[in-house]
Amino acid sequence: MSFNTFGRVFRYTTWGESHGPALGVVIDGCPPRIALTEADIQAALDKRKPGTSKFVTQRKEPDAVKILSGVFEDDRTEGPRTTGAPISLLIENIDQRSKDYSDIRDKYRPGHADFTYDRKYGVRDYRGGGRSSARETAARVAAGVVAEKVLAHVIGGVSIRACLVQVGEDKIDRAAFDWNETEKNPFWCPDADAAKRWEEKLEAARKSGSSMGALVEVVASGVPAGLGAPVYGKLDADLAAALMSINAAKAVEIGAGMEAASLSGEENADEIRMKDGRPHFLSNKAGGILGGISSGQDIVARFAVKPTSSILSPRKTITAQGDEAEIVTKGRHDPCVGIRAVPVGAAMMALVLADHALLHRAQCG
Repeated sequence: MSFNTFGRVFRYTTWGESHGPALGVVIDGCPPRIALTEADIQAALDKRKPGTSKFVTQRKEPDAVKILSGVFEDDRTEGPRTTGAPISLLIENIDQRSKDYSDIRDKYRPGHADFTYDRKYGVRDYRGGGRSSARETAARVAAGVVAEKVLAHVIGGVSIRACLVQVGEDKIDRAAFDWNETEKNPFWCPDADAAKRWEEKLEAARKSGSSMGALVEVVASGVPAGLGAPVYGKLDADLAAALMSINAAKAVEIGAGMEAASLSGEENADEIRMKDGRPHFLSNKAGGILGGISSGQDIVARFAVKPTSSILSPRKTITAQGDEAEIVTKGRHDPCVGIRAVPVGAAMMALVLADHALLHRAQCG
């Protein structure tokens, strides 16, 4: 299987399957002498891990990370520091229930990667989807922690936050947006009233065995102007590719995104003035990226996450032998996989920015 690696200078490769003994990531290109501990990584993994509320899969995985290489500590390093060598991280799987999938081993779940995976490789791990499972994203979140530390080392002052701004057709009220609220509810929702509504809707979906889609917003503040390149190394193109690679992602937009098509030139233009001796943009329709290069404004991206494909409602399908059939997916699944995609989106933003920060330093100093 090809294409398990992302990035140019700061690169990471994930490995492992949903129901295998473990999964992990190898990070290459990390600068040396950056402080890094397992506790640093664990804090981020705890935000993504399953079983944190009744609105996510009840699979019980501690997602305990182990650093296997690339970090060293002695009396001269003042704590564990990266060495410049590849960093290998291991996360063991301990709560696989492969028997939950025995009834669908020869059936393709509609909306899932079962059919295409089987047609491409001629073999598939039906236990949770193998490499196509969202379980793989734990490795990305772990790598994202290293990326944030690289950003702090190379640039400093970069803050990356993510939240849910829509579940199903129910959107947040932008006038009530409060980042502090995201830590007070199980949905990473910045609108307290919306979070209450979502709780009722997702509880109904969970009890009925159905699922709902969501919209995740990721914002990076403190990114300086100049990251990215004008043609094939566009910052927004790489960011879109990174976010689109997340399991169940079906659309990505930067800044105004799709709305830009309905704006006039006057409405879409982010006018500029001088303030305190520095350029100051009066709006941010571009989402902090102009011509593939960061402008110094907040980088704003959103990605749509489809409803979980594993549902209890009977669906029409076919078997691997070509017979028509009906399928019901049992087991432990997210009624809204977009919830756990929030820290994954933040990780992907960090990974792209870290790569571009090192690329910029290599070319421009």
